Amino acid sequence: MRRMTWFNATSLTLGFAFLYLPILLLVIYSFNSSKLVTVWAGFSTKWYGELFQNEAFLDAAWVTLQVGVLSSTLATILGTMAAYVMVRGGRFFGRTLFSGMIYAPLVMPEVITGLSLLLLFISIGLDRGIVTIVLAHTTFSMCFVSVVVSSRLVSFDRSVEEAALDLGCTPFDAFRSVTLPIIMPAVASGWLLAFTLSLDDLVIASFTAGPSATTLPMKIFSSVRLGVSPEINALSTILIGLVAIGVITASLTSKRMISKRAREEKAAVAG
Repeated sequence: MRRMTWFNATSLTLGFAFLYLPILLLVIYSFNSSKLVTVWAGFSTKWYGELFQNEAFLDAAWVTLQVGVLSSTLATILGTMAAYVMVRGGRFFGRTLFSGMIYAPLVMPEVITGLSLLLLFISIGLDRGIVTIVLAHTTFSMCFVSVVVSSRLVSFDRSVEEAALDLGCTPFDAFRSVTLPIIMPAVASGWLLAFTLSLDDLVIASFTAGPSATTLPMKIFSSVRLGVSPEINALSTILIGLVAIGVITASLTSKRMISKRAREEKAAVAG
């Protein structure tokens, strides 16, 4: 095992400081009693109380949560279907065009995607609101789900699925009972990725949102343009806490699943 040198330790420290020191300062100043975010005036949690009384932020958070759940679910369904077609569909007419259309949002600038979707919604007479944001987020996040699921399907052992077909399962039953449970970690990862992208999106939502639907990133951006308020620091701290809890929970669940699978394999070999 290689020993930690002073150069590696210094590089690691500077790297972590560059990444996490701004976040640490944001969390600290969320407990600042002063209205000026750059002047420390004592410890206080009053901004958290005022945040939960701010109807504008609460409404934006609720809209963001609705859009994230709906769009990530639709993107996961459509992305999984697209990945299955690309990996299992073989050669068919228009495959290259189909693959290009699936992967295009990965490299397409968000401004172009948002503007094109805005023109589409205007041309079909669809009023902008939660529905248009959900459709827009589904459009650009579906490709990420497709990439994650297709990478799992490529390494999938098809002999297990063929054994289910030989035992009398229909293709749909084999997919539902055998293929889907095996690729479920990739499907869940795709859903989480799509949900994260939806929560983080600002540009596309700015084009497709209407007066009745404002997402949390849009609300934060419009508020920051007038000056950073302590309520935004409190809101950001809550989001950081939720993300940290989610990451820790996912890590513990993954370790538990790996250890359970190792025990099952060991028991099968022993038996």
